[in-house]
Amino acid sequence: MYLIRRGVALVHTVDFFTPVVDDAYDFGCIAAANALSDIYAMGAKPLTALCIVCFPIDEMDARILEDMLRGGVDKLREARVELLGGHSVKDRELKFGFAVTGTADPSRLVLKSGARTGDLLVLTKPLGTGVLSTALKAGRLTKAKEREITGVMSALNWKASEAMLKAGAHACTDVTGFGLLGHAFEMAAASNCTLVIDSSAVPIMEGVLPLIREGLFPGGLKSVREFLKRKMRSEAGVSDEIVSAMCDPQTSGGLLISVPAKKARGLLRDLVRGNSKTASIIGRVARKESKSIVLQ
Repeated sequence: MYLIRRGVALVHTVDFFTPVVDDAYDFGCIAAANALSDIYAMGAKPLTALCIVCFPIDEMDARILEDMLRGGVDKLREARVELLGGHSVKDRELKFGFAVTGTADPSRLVLKSGARTGDLLVLTKPLGTGVLSTALKAGRLTKAKEREITGVMSALNWKASEAMLKAGAHACTDVTGFGLLGHAFEMAAASNCTLVIDSSAVPIMEGVLPLIREGLFPGGLKSVREFLKRKMRSEAGVSDEIVSAMCDPQTSGGLLISVPAKKARGLLRDLVRGNSKTASIIGRVARKESKSIVLQ
C-alpha cells in the first residue's frame, strides 16, 4: 500500500504461473482473475494492469499466445480494468499473469491482521481446484468437470469484495497457493488469535476426496501439510483426506473473510446474490491457543 493523499492509497500486486487447464483462452481468464484477487481481498478497486508473458515461441503456435492474451483481456474488461501494456520474453516454459494496481480508502482497507475474537469465518469458493487440475493433467477429468473447475477459477472475487466491505469485515485473505489452512494460519498469526474451523462446513468440490485417497494431488499439498503439522490440531472425527483438501493449493480461490458474527448471515445472503453459490460459514475466531488452527 502507498498513501498518495488523505483517503486514497495505491495497492499493487503481481502474479503469474504455468497453465492449469488445457484451453489457452480459459487459462488467460484464470490468470487475470487470479492476479486481481489480491486487490479484491483488501477491499480495494483494481484499475490498471500490466501483462507478463513467458512463451516458447519456437515450440508453440503463436495462436496459443493470441488466445491466452484474449482471455486475459476479456477478463480484465469484465472487471473494468484497463490493460496499459506489459512485457514478454522467450522462455522454454509458458507462464502468464499480470501486475495489477488499484486504489483504496486506507481507513476501509481489509488486511489479514484484523480478525477479532467472536468473528465468524466465511469462505466464498469451494476447495479442490489443485487436486482436480492435477487430475486433468493425468487425463482423469471429464470435459464437464474441466468446465466446472474453469468456471470456479475464472470467477472474479469482485462481488465478494464489495459484500465484505458492506458487512464491515475485520480481516480477509484470498485462498491460493498455501491452501485454505495455510492462508488461515497467516490470518491467525497476523491477528494473534486461533481460528477454529468446522471441517464438515467447508465446501469441497465433488470428486476431490476420492482422488486424494488415490494419492492424486499436487506436490504443494504435502508441503503445506508439513509446514502446518505443528501449528494446528485436529479433533477426533476429522478425516485425513479432508485435512488434505483444506491444504490443497488453489489457483484463483475464494476469499476467507473474518466478519462480525451478527453480520455473517447478511454477508452470506449478499454473496449468494452475487453468484457465490457455495459460500459458507466455516468457523470462528477464538482467543489465541497453543495452536493457530483447530479443526473440528
